[in-house]
Amino acid sequence: MTPFTPPTADQLLAIRVNAGIDELATHERFAHAEPDLVEAIVEGVGQFAAGEFAPLNRIGDLEGAKLENGVVRLPDGFDAAYKAYVEQGWNAIASPVEHGGQGLPFTLSCNVLENLGAANMAFTLLPMLSVGAIEALEHHGSNDQKAMYLPELVSGAWSGTMNLTEPAAGSDVGALRSTAEPIESGEHAGKYKITGQKIYITWGEHDLAENIIHLVLARLPDAPEGSRGISLFVVPKYHVNADGSLGPHNDLRCVSIEHKLGINASPTCVMSYGDNGDCIGELVGHENKGLAAMFTMMNNARINVGNQGAQIAERATQQALSYARDRVQSARAGSPDKTAVAIIEHPDVRRMILRMKALTEASRALLYYCAGQVDRGNLGDDAARARAEIVVPLIKAWGTDIGVEVAGIGIQIHGGMGFVEETGAAQHWRDSRIAPIYEGTNGIQAADLVTRKLGLGGGEAMVSLFETIAREAASEYALAALAMDCAHVARWMRDEASLDDRLAGSVPFCTMAAVCVAGWQLMKQAEAVAAGASPELAATKPVTVRFFLDRIVPEAAGLKAGAVAGSDLLYALPTAALLG
Repeated sequence: MTPFTPPTADQLLAIRVNAGIDELATHERFAHAEPDLVEAIVEGVGQFAAGEFAPLNRIGDLEGAKLENGVVRLPDGFDAAYKAYVEQGWNAIASPVEHGGQGLPFTLSCNVLENLGAANMAFTLLPMLSVGAIEALEHHGSNDQKAMYLPELVSGAWSGTMNLTEPAAGSDVGALRSTAEPIESGEHAGKYKITGQKIYITWGEHDLAENIIHLVLARLPDAPEGSRGISLFVVPKYHVNADGSLGPHNDLRCVSIEHKLGINASPTCVMSYGDNGDCIGELVGHENKGLAAMFTMMNNARINVGNQGAQIAERATQQALSYARDRVQSARAGSPDKTAVAIIEHPDVRRMILRMKALTEASRALLYYCAGQVDRGNLGDDAARARAEIVVPLIKAWGTDIGVEVAGIGIQIHGGMGFVEETGAAQHWRDSRIAPIYEGTNGIQAADLVTRKLGLGGGEAMVSLFETIAREAASEYALAALAMDCAHVARWMRDEASLDDRLAGSVPFCTMAAVCVAGWQLMKQAEAVAAGASPELAATKPVTVRFFLDRIVPEAAGLKAGAVAGSDLLYALPTAALLG
């Protein structure tokens, strides 16, 4: 497997141009995000990821996580790398200062995860879930819960998980059946006994962190059916004493770990709570309001899963570039010199490489644009908060689709050597394939875009985004036309289409919208480079942006027919006839 080289220059460009880090630093809350510190963080975490996480990527895939006597163990090297991650403070970048964090913009937290995930996607799921748990407790936990759990979660000494899915409740979280019984007396009076089983719990059990803080959705007695009757509970692996020391093991266990297509070093656990009737948890927030609290964590996770698309695309692109440079085969067609050349000299390989680079850079631009809007929303900018709400499903859905596409192209460039495990190219595709399923499938993201997000700002927030892009991209005909097409589809869905029609066209529309916003942000990068920013990218950036605007944007425009086609054809066959 090709070693990982952090794409520091392109990351810094995206952080400055798309997230607008310099403007964020003018606000008191983010005043410490000065250029020197930003560069030090991006360069530092890139070096750390390349040196500590990347060498474990292949061994993690080959050996994987193993369940032994109720404990999940990782291959040699993972423990030392995680300890180094905690000791160097990378987990605390954007966490609240009052709980030991550095209080820097979310944008920089995204960069930490981007570098770590490109180096080792499976391993990086551990800190990614912890970041989400911190945000959920920060927004919804009591003062006592924050004081007890946040300092150790912020440092990374403890890790966090998210427990939603059950065997009979997948995407329909409202169907879950885990229960929480109030404890009226004794040592744990005021707390709850948690009973139930959860599946697909990422890093639900492991031996790298000192404690694991599970955030678990469950039902109180007599709670309403459906999502209105779900509460959120914090359930630690080890009880925490009043002085912060660890007490006995809570009544919870990992029953098994899944054998998966990829991310083999990430233990995906079946977790059982209360087998002995003594699993203790605390209510987070209000009764029957757990789903809203969990969605704070899920929204964070959706951005970070979209980040995974950029991560794996970057790693697969580096792998393909290395192979295309070294693999010599055939003379270049049309050349009078019949000497065999490296395959990167052949036109179709060039096309694939440029597509990989353009898509990777576009997903990164969209990621940091989203992160910058989140940061502005956290500063009280309501318009930015609404803009971030619209962009989240775009980066999660399209970003992860891009990860799969780019990793697949990488296999194609390797030819037969890509389909075997020897080169490591196949691992990137296998690892990438979970991301479109995580945190609400990409179909659910598209549905969110054409339902809740379409109605933001009285239905004008989304349309105004596309109208802004059309104005600013007036000199880029294809991009401006795509923006106007997106505005047209948004109005049609908002004003005329039935719910079935909107959902039938949601996925093509989501792709159109994501390519439109990503193209807009790439255009801004090209303008900045032309004005003297990032001179090290002066030769490459104009070409990759041109490729995206001239070839990928027109492809997205072709999706309009599917976006407005309606649902009638989908139901033209009765179910029995469709099944054959």
